[in-house]
Amino acid sequence: MQIETLRDVLRWTREYHQCLADCLQDSVDQNESERAKMLLKYLGEHEQKLVTVLEEFEKTAEESALNTWCYEYFDKHPVIRHQQCECPYSELSTTEIITEITTLNQQVIELYRYLQSRAESESGRELLSQLSELEKHEAMRMVTSANRLEDL
Repeated sequence: MQIETLRDVLRWTREYHQCLADCLQDSVDQNESERAKMLLKYLGEHEQKLVTVLEEFEKTAEESALNTWCYEYFDKHPVIRHQQCECPYSELSTTEIITEITTLNQQVIELYRYLQSRAESESGRELLSQLSELEKHEAMRMVTSANRLEDL
């Protein structure tokens, strides 16, 4: 996928979360731990809901923000598609799964932060701020819920 505008970033992020949701769901039946299965199922559902939220963001965001150019970052940092599927979730413990998913989500947050610091338009900065906050909030919610599972 060629990423040139914030609309492209939003689409890439949506695809990223969709791929992650699919990977997590595919691993549910393969993991031997019942806790890990519950966690993978929860995380997969959570990622799928995030895909839906991102679809709404794209529908409701200002056109001027979506059309903001950001190709410079991606010229220097090419996007590696489906990197999040390289991890064998079916072989990981619940702690390892949480750590891996947190790391992946942090990478998206860092991308948004970087792009926000470089955005020239106010509408672009505002969109990236909203996306960054969404990702941070969802990551915190996901970790909190996953930690509750650990307490069972």
